[in-house]
Amino acid sequence: YGQFATSISQLVKLAGKRDKNIKLAQTGIKLAELEYFDLIRALKFELERSFYKTYYDQQSLQVYQKQIDAAQQLLNAYNLQLQMGNVAQKEVIRIKSLVINLKSELTSLLNDVEDDLRDLKLLCGIPPTTVIQPLLSDIILSDQPINKFSYLNLLDSAKNNRADLKLAQETLQYNEQQLRLQKAMAIPDVEVSLSYDLKGNYPEKYTGLGLKIPIPLFNRNQGEIRKARLGIDAAQTNIKRQELLLANEVYNSYLTALRNEKPFQEIDPGFHSDFNKLITGLITNFKARNISLIEFLDLYDAYKENTLQLNTIGFERMSSRAEINYVTGANIFK
Repeated sequence: YGQFATSISQLVKLAGKRDKNIKLAQTGIKLAELEYFDLIRALKFELERSFYKTYYDQQSLQVYQKQIDAAQQLLNAYNLQLQMGNVAQKEVIRIKSLVINLKSELTSLLNDVEDDLRDLKLLCGIPPTTVIQPLLSDIILSDQPINKFSYLNLLDSAKNNRADLKLAQETLQYNEQQLRLQKAMAIPDVEVSLSYDLKGNYPEKYTGLGLKIPIPLFNRNQGEIRKARLGIDAAQTNIKRQELLLANEVYNSYLTALRNEKPFQEIDPGFHSDFNKLITGLITNFKARNISLIEFLDLYDAYKENTLQLNTIGFERMSSRAEINYVTGANIFK
C-alpha cells in the first residue's frame, strides 16, 4: 500500500578489458614461476659447490691427520733418543715445530669444514646434528672431459633453458599486454540499469531503462599508456643485455672448465699411491739417519703441499662443471 522502488545495474566493459586483464594475470603467474625456477637454479649451483668443497676439504683433513700421527710418532721416538743423548735437542725442536704447525693448519681447516657442513645442511634442510660424509664415485671423477662439448652447443642449451632469459622475454610480453590493456582503459565502459518505482511518481507504476557512459574529455589514460610503452623499451633493452650476459657467462665458464680440466687429465693415476710409498720410505730413512733433518722436513712439506694441490685441482674441476650446469640451466654433468 506504500511506495516501493528498486533498481538493478550492470557495468559492461568494452574493448575486451576483461580478456586483457585475464591474459595479463596469466603472464604474471608465468613471471612468478620463472623467478622461482631461476632461484632453484642458483640454489642448485650453490649446493653442488658446497658439496664438492666439503668433500675435498675432508680429503685434505685426512692428509693432515695422517701427517700429524706420523710426525707425533717420530717426535715421541726422538724424545726418547734425546733422553739417551743420541740426538741433538735442536732436531727435537724442529720436529716439535712441525707437529705444532700441522695442528694449527688442521684447526684452521676444521673451521672451514664446519662452515662447509653448515652451508650443506642448510641447503639440504638437514638438522645441524646430522653427520654428513660426502662421497664421490669413480664414475663421476672420471666423467667425460669438457672438450667433448662445444661452446655453441652449450650456448644453445643456455638459450633454451635459462629461466632468467625466459623471464626477460616474458617481461616484454607482459609489458606489451599492459600497453594493450591501458589503451583499452581509455575507452569508457557502459553501465546499463533497470529501475521500477511504485507510487513514487507518475505514472503510478514507473519502469525506467538507463544508459550511462562517461565522456573522456580530460582523462584518456595517457599517463599509463606512456608508462607501458617505456616498460616495453626497458624490457627490450633488458633482453639484449641478458642475451649478451648469458653468452659471456657461458664462454667464460667454458674456458675455465677447459683450463681446470687440463691439469686433472695430466695427473698420473698412480701418482698419489707412489707418493704415499715415497713418504713412508722417507720416514724410515730418516729414522735410520740416512737423510738429514732438513731434507726430511723439505720432502715432508712437499708431500703435504702436493696432496693438498691435488685436492684443489679436483675441487676446481668439479666446481667448474657445476658452473657449466649453472650457466646453461641444464644437467650437462650429472
